[in-house]
Amino acid sequence: MSEVQPPTQEQLDAYIRTRLALAGFDLALLPEQPNPETGVPTRNQVLASLRSFVASTPGAIAGWSPAGQTPAYAQQASPPLLYPSITEAWTGKAGER
Repeated sequence: MSEVQPPTQEQLDAYIRTRLALAGFDLALLPEQPNPETGVPTRNQVLASLRSFVASTPGAIAGWSPAGQTPAYAQQASPPLLYPSITEAWTGKAGER
């Protein structure tokens, strides 16, 4: 298989702008020039910060899996719980953490 190429800066910017638009955030509301009185980040500062986050963190999060002999077993052995404290109280495993 071929190696997956990391996205370019333009692709990351397009992805970030799209996600922000879907969330209802208008990047155009941020100033273009820094304002020391308000401390509001500029558009370029926000894009640079989000670009750094998107390029690094989601890959680390997506690569995590619970402990287990196989990925399928790990999924079954560690199902996500909506209310873990209640489940632990019912099963008596609240003190095993």
